[in-house]
Amino acid sequence: MIVVYGIKEALNPIKFKLSNVIHGCMQTVLGMPEDKRAHRFIPMDKEDFYYPGGRSSAYTIIEINMMAGREPETQKELIKEIFRKIESEIGISPIDIEITIKEQPAHCWGFRGITGDETTLNYKINV
Repeated sequence: MIVVYGIKEALNPIKFKLSNVIHGCMQTVLGMPEDKRAHRFIPMDKEDFYYPGGRSSAYTIIEINMMAGREPETQKELIKEIFRKIESEIGISPIDIEITIKEQPAHCWGFRGITGDETTLNYKINV
């Protein structure tokens, strides 16, 4: 699951395109299927969204929650691809993007009535 935070005036107009860019990167780098998009957008009022100096109102936080198993190099490739694609396709500079990957063991995931370690996925985790 991916959660994206930003100032609502900047985030709302680009949500659809940003979702497509992020999911495209997930497909390219991780081999995620098209139908495994799970994105949540949290548009915030400017007075509720504090961010570091030197950033613009386009500052966007992307949290990627995934089952543990991807190699560090794969994760780094994903982060760098997201930076590249957001800059080239949406026009937001990497200085205004923050990406965090949060990994949890498969047994900590619950979906379709079972835990992640009990399921068979149609994509690879160990890449």
